[in-house]
Amino acid sequence: MKKVTLICLLILGTMVPVQRASAQLIIIDIIKAGVKKVIKAVDLQIQRQQNKVIWLQNAQKVLENAMSKLKLDQITEWTDKQKELYQNYFDELKKVKSLIAYYQRIRDITISQERLVSEYRRAWSAVKNDRHFSAEEISYIGKVYSGILDESVKNLDQIFLVINSFKTEMTDAKRLEIINLAAERIGQNYTDLRAFNGQNAMLSMQRSRTQSEIELSRALYGITGK
Repeated sequence: MKKVTLICLLILGTMVPVQRASAQLIIIDIIKAGVKKVIKAVDLQIQRQQNKVIWLQNAQKVLENAMSKLKLDQITEWTDKQKELYQNYFDELKKVKSLIAYYQRIRDITISQERLVSEYRRAWSAVKNDRHFSAEEISYIGKVYSGILDESVKNLDQIFLVINSFKTEMTDAKRLEIINLAAERIGQNYTDLRAFNGQNAMLSMQRSRTQSEIELSRALYGITGK
């Protein structure tokens, strides 16, 4: 009976890390899918807006060429309606260029998010293969990583909120506020992840007993130089 109980405990002990690892893989898949979806959506929006800018800029050249051929007295005789239409054109051009700036910044943020996921994958793979960490320590490290990844999912949600905001009424100030907040959080996530990875790598090297073990840890965590 004692042997059966012991075997059950061992099985349960091995199941917990597996379940946690599975949960992390699911989160990573969600993030990767979200990042790809965001980048694809932003790329499409940037292309659409750039096409619109090209069209407007070409129209601007046509208008400017036409104006250059007019005599000064003819220009001064423009009606108020014509001036208003011309002003509306420039306002539209300014608006489109502003949208491109928003989309470009969002795309930069999603690229940073993708870099965070790549950093996580590399570090987590190193920790799992590092004999200097106990099962309990690996479990704790996994929990920390899961927390960072959870926050990353929330950041993606904020980015989608900004993208969808262009279809609804939202002020530029509000959009900028959301973008800045998402960028700040993603930057903090990445900083926290790198700092935590550095701590793990340092601890691994401190526990190394020989120079060859130290070199192995350095290679495992991608540490170069002296």
